[in-house]
Amino acid sequence: MNQVQSRFKVLLEILLISIRLGLTSFGGPIAHLGYFHEEYVRKRKWLDEKSYADLVALCQFLPGPASSQVGIGIGVIRGGVLGGIISFIGFTLPSVVALILFALLLEGLDVSDLSWIHGLKIVAVVVVAHAILGMAEKLTPDLKRKTIALFALAVTLLWQTAFSQVGVILIAGIIGFLLYRHQTENQDTEFNFPISRTFAMICLILFFGLLMILPVFREATSNSWIAFFDSFYRSGSLVFGGGHVVLPLLEREFVPSEWISEETFLAGYGAAQAVPGPLFTFAAYLGAVMNGWQGGLLATFAIFLPAFLLILGTLPFWNRLRRNPKIKGALLGVNAAVVGILISAFYKPIWTSTILKPIDFTFAAVLFSMLVYWKLPPWIIVVTGATGGWLMSFL
Repeated sequence: MNQVQSRFKVLLEILLISIRLGLTSFGGPIAHLGYFHEEYVRKRKWLDEKSYADLVALCQFLPGPASSQVGIGIGVIRGGVLGGIISFIGFTLPSVVALILFALLLEGLDVSDLSWIHGLKIVAVVVVAHAILGMAEKLTPDLKRKTIALFALAVTLLWQTAFSQVGVILIAGIIGFLLYRHQTENQDTEFNFPISRTFAMICLILFFGLLMILPVFREATSNSWIAFFDSFYRSGSLVFGGGHVVLPLLEREFVPSEWISEETFLAGYGAAQAVPGPLFTFAAYLGAVMNGWQGGLLATFAIFLPAFLLILGTLPFWNRLRRNPKIKGALLGVNAAVVGILISAFYKPIWTSTILKPIDFTFAAVLFSMLVYWKLPPWIIVVTGATGGWLMSFL
């Protein structure tokens, strides 16, 4: 009974923390990684800096919503597959509910006043800056890794394509392998992925099987629900670079076929920017517009299913590979590259779309001090940011 109670306590803890993150994590995938870092690494110490960076590197390498996959992975580490599912539900549900409600009440809502959202974007600047400083200190301690981070920053900032991140991570892994393959580190962490390799292989087979079979079923049956599921599943399977990349894919799937109008699509995009949580939940809005709340839930399931199958399918093998000395050398390079990629994304789009005037920078400095030096809870920073954004609109 004590074991059951302990298990229930762990799952409840995962649910409550992920729901709170789902309610307060504004600013897009890079900001989400900052929120996760603050909560799971700095505060709760469920995993250390190196393990977190390894997990982020894996999720950056895989197609799909990287921040959601990191959240799922942390849930799996803490509470098994069920912990990963609960972590995903908690982080995703608030924005799914908000966007489905927005879709159903579209005509009665006025979203013209978005001043408070600007304050939340400034909060994202602060959270990401704090996370990057902490990760850079631990993951780029020497000149070689600082140089790798600089290379990653320059490439991903100057060539912003869907595959630039993957290419940078591959190159950084090769460089790290060549530079550090004989180096041993004593700070080896061993965290457990309670997933069997058989289960992982089933997930990978299912991922590729659905990707190939769904289009065939779509053409053979002409069933609108299969076409609906296929469009969202394929969009979620082929995205590198995060939620913003999936938007043009979804637009090509649904606007030309007149499933949804351009105006309605753009209205939902604005709403998706306004809510916390992963941008992939934009699918919930599109699904609800086309097929009611049932469509919203099915679209959410379809677009996130590839991410789930990939992270569950790769975690057991990732855990084994990262213990190999040569692979560890490659990961040192990859981790340094992740820092550069985060700095690149921090500058554009987060900084360039947020810090527009001196008052924005001043407010960001105040929020940074509240978080880092006064060590106030993140929810206070979020509330202060939203309130400050609203007040600044009167200046």
